[in-house]
Amino acid sequence: MKALNIKTVSDAKKIIQERKIDYVKVGIFDIDGIFRGKYMQVPKFLTVLEKGFEFCDVVFGWDLNDQLYYGDVTITGWHTGYSDAPVKIVPETCRELPLEKNTLLFVGEFDGKFEQVCPRGLLKRVVKKAAAMGFKAKMACEFEFFVFNETADTVREKNYQNMTNISPGFFGYSMLRNSEFHEFYEEMLSLCKAMDFPLEGLHTETGPGVIEAAICYDDILKAADQGALFKTYVKVLAKKWNWLATFMAKWSKDYPGQSGHLHLSLQDFDGNFVFHDKNNKDFMSDTMRYFIGGQQALMPEFLSMVSPTINSFSRLIPGFWAPTDASWGIDNRTCSLRAIPGSEKSQRVEYRVTAADINPYIAGAAALGSGLWGIENKIEPDAPIKGNAYDKQFSLERRFPGTLEEAARRLKKSTAARKLFGDIFVDHYAATRISESNEFKKHITDWELSRYFEII
Repeated sequence: MKALNIKTVSDAKKIIQERKIDYVKVGIFDIDGIFRGKYMQVPKFLTVLEKGFEFCDVVFGWDLNDQLYYGDVTITGWHTGYSDAPVKIVPETCRELPLEKNTLLFVGEFDGKFEQVCPRGLLKRVVKKAAAMGFKAKMACEFEFFVFNETADTVREKNYQNMTNISPGFFGYSMLRNSEFHEFYEEMLSLCKAMDFPLEGLHTETGPGVIEAAICYDDILKAADQGALFKTYVKVLAKKWNWLATFMAKWSKDYPGQSGHLHLSLQDFDGNFVFHDKNNKDFMSDTMRYFIGGQQALMPEFLSMVSPTINSFSRLIPGFWAPTDASWGIDNRTCSLRAIPGSEKSQRVEYRVTAADINPYIAGAAALGSGLWGIENKIEPDAPIKGNAYDKQFSLERRFPGTLEEAARRLKKSTAARKLFGDIFVDHYAATRISESNEFKKHITDWELSRYFEII
């Protein structure tokens, strides 16, 4: 029995019995998209397949550096004693683990009150809303990431300075580089296929040691699973080579940031792709236009959901292949939203504000939820941008918040966000981003020291 065929609890039990496995791996994705989990002995796993298990709720009370949040995070904390939270196993997430011997991987999701702040639970709620409107959402993730000839130890020894990339120079779409490192590329392609996040394309990008991978499109919840797992296991593969991969939004001032673009489309329940209308200009249906209108209108309010770190905002500057305002255009890569005309199946929207540092569940919920809000309210987008969006002047309502803290406070005030995602999620998520901002404020940067230390 193949892992990709697992759909039910009975299927999961059967494959474990067939393979005579002693342990499985079980994991959940936290607010920052970090994969948290453990090995679980099979007798226990077979029990929790039916009734779920408990996972310490501190994963909702600490940041990506395992430091406790402070401020307005209330769902857990010292006041609750950091008790256990219920988790359900999702059988259909079963994966092979080609880099490990004789075990399987399962993804879980939080239940009970913690479902309200669970990233996978959030996206499931938005998917449910889409279904109530008569739609099935499709999505594909594409990520850029830099690879270094470094280890977790050497980058710390170097204090993240003067790191060595696996290759030098600007070699976008290079057949030289992907041939030079074909063993790594081939292992990645094989890994992604075996773990059910197959790649549609894989190539070098512009910069030393930077790679772009486009994952095949799928139903949006599965696509988010694929994107989140891809980020984790590409890092694992790189470590097997004694390399280090980073999905930071922007690791160097000298190179463009690293994108994490999302491609979205909608189907009806008869399987028709509803963004395509052969009788309209650019084949764009009214549904697609309203979808873009909602995404454009809510992007400044939802920015913290799709630009989730301090570093995200270092990427959003003119001329570096990242948008700076809530703009859209037809096949225009200088815009936040790129409408891509094509056949019925290929007509889609590329959500380009997102960087590689996204949590695919949360970013997917923001991109889909805002589009559905646009359809519901028949929101007309602005006129599409022609030419260079960086040269245009935009209204205040289209401008992005300038910092993560400002973006989080915008989200907290957003009526649309509360309606789409629920008060509990909005308050919790905004509080985590404000806590992240406060953590940053405690530190003095090298730039500040070199600029002010002696002369001021």
